[in-house]
Amino acid sequence: MFRICSAFLLSICAAAALAEIAGPVAVIDGDTLDVGGTRVRLYGIDAVELSQSCTTEQGVVWACGLWVRDVLRARYQGAAVVCERIDTDRYGRAVARCVHDGQDIGAALVADGLAEAYRRYSMDYDLIEKQAYVAGRGLWSGQVQSPESYRAARVAASPPPADPECAIKGNISAGGRIYHMPQDRDYARTRIDTGAGERWFCSEAAARAAGWRRARG
Repeated sequence: MFRICSAFLLSICAAAALAEIAGPVAVIDGDTLDVGGTRVRLYGIDAVELSQSCTTEQGVVWACGLWVRDVLRARYQGAAVVCERIDTDRYGRAVARCVHDGQDIGAALVADGLAEAYRRYSMDYDLIEKQAYVAGRGLWSGQVQSPESYRAARVAASPPPADPECAIKGNISAGGRIYHMPQDRDYARTRIDTGAGERWFCSEAAARAAGWRRARG
């Protein structure tokens, strides 16, 4: 009985260890971090894309996506954080809630107007976002398109491949270099920007040889 209980407790400890991610931070973008070498997508928030622009109250267009990333780097780059893994997304990233100095990073970003509450997946930060919006903090001081709408618009504007036989999409995102087959779940909404290094492939073998990996689903 003692051996069985010990094995059971060890399995619980092992599962807990896998669920926790800890280490120094490298900021990738407004909602994606490398934590101790593990790529983490912050749970419950959605940040503007790196290529996204916003407009000030005076009508000036500015690179808000890069600004948000730079603010996060000033705050968290190299800092020690602890993350609780909640899920794994289609790019293989850990979806996690991360804490720095006792503060929920996702909540802090939403409170300062640096990210939106991602209500499709969680309502945890809904009220925090509303308070930031009313106060005009961060991105809410001007006009900003929701990241989800921005991504959808980019997909809609995506040109077709030059060769109809080369229809595999090689996308680059915070999850790395991912290729999407025509039958994959996110194929239709994935935009290919050849100017950013993304490309079309004629075969899976060519995509793998070039360093891309298959999207989940």
